[in-house]
This record gives sequence, structure tokens and C-alpha cells, in this order.
Amino acid sequence: MPNTGFSIEDGKALLAEAFAPWVLQQKLIPNVFSKTQATFTLPANNAHALRGGPGAGFICGQAIAAAADTATVIALAGANGRFRNCTTVDLAINYLRPLPMGDTTITVNIESNGRKLATCRLTIQSKDALKPAALATATFMYLEK
Repeated sequence: MPNTGFSIEDGKALLAEAFAPWVLQQKLIPNVFSKTQATFTLPANNAHALRGGPGAGFICGQAIAAAADTATVIALAGANGRFRNCTTVDLAINYLRPLPMGDTTITVNIESNGRKLATCRLTIQSKDALKPAALATATFMYLEK
């Protein structure tokens, strides 16, 4: 994938500087950036697990949604070669199957990245899974003038 001048270290720095402390507790790890795609690892974290009921031991949907939203912001910075202040306009997630505890791979495909809006498609799956656990679309509005 062609480099955009936005490094993995830049992604980590943006996470530390621009996001709320609870978002940092997810420990999302940027892996690679290009103009059209980025990948991230959401490491295994007991704080993401459902505690009881039939879903005990699986990653909760709220953690998946927060990681998807965060990964998209960082992916767009990677595509643009810099952070552009933006806000979520829409985030739609289809949960396909339970996501077991363990490292999770989030792939962000940037479908459209215009002057005012960006639209992305995400695949969320266990690190070594063949099938996704969730699919998402995200639309962001750039707040720059």
C-alpha cells in the first residue's frame, strides 16, 4: 500500500492527543495506512467482555462500535496524510456473529474521501477468522473551513 506520509507513530500520537481517556483504554493499535485502506488491531481486553448471560466471554457491541468509530478517524488521517478535524455523521453496524475474546482485526476501506464528507466500509473480525463478526459503514463530516 502506498505510504501517505502519515506513519504508525503519527496514528499512535493522534490517539493520545485527540481522544477521550476511556477511548485510549481500548488500546487500539494502528497497523498500516494507505490512501484507501487502514488496518488496526483491537487487543484482547477483559474490559470489552460481556460479563454474564448467554454472551459471557464475547466482546460487547459497544466496544466494537467505539473501536470502529475510532479506527475510522485514524484511517482518514492516514489517508489524508494528516488529521482533519471531523465528526461522525452516521455509523451503522451489522453484527453477524459473536466476536470471541482475543485480538480483533479492524479493516477500514475508504470508499469516498471528499472535501466535506468521507464514507468508509469496515470489516471487524477475530484475528485469524475467515468470516467477519461485524460489518459497518461510517460517514464523517470534515469540520475545517
